[in-house]
Amino acid sequence: MNSKKILAMNLKYYRQQYNLSQEKFTEKVGSNLVYINQLENCKRKPTTDMLDKIADGINRNIDSKLNITASELLKYDESHKTDFTTSFYRVCKKICVND
Repeated sequence: MNSKKILAMNLKYYRQQYNLSQEKFTEKVGSNLVYINQLENCKRKPTTDMLDKIADGINRNIDSKLNITASELLKYDESHKTDFTTSFYRVCKKICVND
């Protein structure tokens, strides 16, 4: 699984764990809706600065106990997979080009 797919899976996982829409998640991490949507759909690769900003936003505004780092957003975790993400990645294989 490439880094864009892993990031998409992890962002979706954290957002859904706290029952946040993309709009609410975007507000809490200090980004914009289009950008987060593109990340969750493997259409964009974030900068390291943006990964830091998202991790910081999750820690400050969603759950300070998580203490997530930018590198952890790119770390594969089997427990973050859902039935939806498994099906989604089968359908969008062509969109998520290997790095």
